[in-house]
Amino acid sequence: MKDVKGKVAFITGGASGMGLGMARAFAAAGMKVMIGDIEAGPAQKAVDELKGKGLEAACVQVDVSNMESVQAAAAKTVETFGKVHVISNNAGVAVGGYSESCSMRNWKWVVDVNLWGVVYGLQAFVPLIQSHGEGGHVISTASMAGMVGLRGAGPYNATKFAVVGMMETFAADHRKDNIGASVLCPGIVATNIGHSGRNRPEEYGGAVAPSEKDRTAEMLAQGLNPDIVGDLVLEAMQADQFYIFTDPGLKHLIETRCKRIVDGYDWAANCNALKGVKQSGMLPG
Repeated sequence: MKDVKGKVAFITGGASGMGLGMARAFAAAGMKVMIGDIEAGPAQKAVDELKGKGLEAACVQVDVSNMESVQAAAAKTVETFGKVHVISNNAGVAVGGYSESCSMRNWKWVVDVNLWGVVYGLQAFVPLIQSHGEGGHVISTASMAGMVGLRGAGPYNATKFAVVGMMETFAADHRKDNIGASVLCPGIVATNIGHSGRNRPEEYGGAVAPSEKDRTAEMLAQGLNPDIVGDLVLEAMQADQFYIFTDPGLKHLIETRCKRIVDGYDWAANCNALKGVKQSGMLPG
C-alpha cells in the first residue's frame, strides 16, 4: 500500500512501545490513526501528543482478549473516521516459564492476548477492510520468539510461532485481494512488555510486578528505539514486505534453524521406516 495519505489505521497496544512508534510514523505520513489500548490514560496522552502536532488521531480503550471489546473498537473506528484500511495487531504480553510448569492462569493469559487477540483483530477488522474495496494492509506483531525457540519462554514462544503461521496463511489466502500482509518479528526493542504483568486481569491472577530475578526489562531498556520500529513498519507496508525483522544481526539464528530443518529432511530421506515408500509430495491447499 504505497499511498497511505488519508488512510485509516487501527493499532492495538498503541499507547506505548512499538504501537506508539507505529502511531507516530503512520500519523506523520498523513494517516488517520485510532489508538487502541487497555490503558485509557496513556492512550489519550498519545492522542494529545499527535494532535498537538496537527495530526489526526483518536483513541479507544480495548481489551484484545475479549472479542466484544475488539468489535466495539472496530465500530468506534468506523464511527470516528468512516472506514479502516490498516489493522495492526500489536498488543502483547510476556510470560516466562517452561511449558510443563508455567501456571495455567499464565498460559491462558498469554494465549488469550497474544493469540486470540490477533484472531479477534482479524475477525473484527478484515471484513471492514474488504467492505470498501480500496485495499489495505494487515500487520501482526510476532517476535523472534516466533522464529526461534527461546529457552525459558515456552508459552510466549508458542503464541508467537502461532502468529507467524497465521499471518503466512493469511498472506496466501489474500494474495489476490489487494490486502497486504506483514508479520513483525522484533528482536530487542525498548518497550515495557517486561512490565506487562501490571495489566494482568483478576481472572488470570491479577496484577503482578516483575520478579527481581527477571532481567527482561533491564535488557529491553537497552534495545532499539520503538520509533525506529514504527518507521520500519511503515516502510515495509509501503513496500509490501511480509517479514519485518528489526535486527539483521540475528539472521544467523534463522540460518541455523533452517539448516536443522533441512537436515531433518535429509535424515527422513535415508531412514529405514520410509525406505521404498512412494508419496505424493503434495499438501492440501
